[in-house]
Amino acid sequence: MGYIYMKLWLDDIKQAPSDYMYHAYSVDAAKMMILEAERNGDNIDCIDCDYDLGDYSQYGGDGIKLLDWLVERGTFYPIKLHTANTVGKANMERMIQRYWK
Repeated sequence: MGYIYMKLWLDDIKQAPSDYMYHAYSVDAAKMMILEAERNGDNIDCIDCDYDLGDYSQYGGDGIKLLDWLVERGTFYPIKLHTANTVGKANMERMIQRYWK
């Protein structure tokens, strides 16, 4: 039973909204934050993803790679998308529709 309710913002440029306590700039950083929350028994309420992570994509890829990792693990936390990349967003939405039930 978790004590903290995690809302994670994944974006290399845009600052997280005030109600997001966690901001990852790369997929690798997001994974570390998720693993830490799981170890602590915290609840992960939302992961809000950008697709294009610019220079930070060298640290785990673009935002869709985080979704790949979540699928591989079978951890289907609530996902939101805030990317302006229409093709990337469509690919991420298809993945969410397929695996998040």
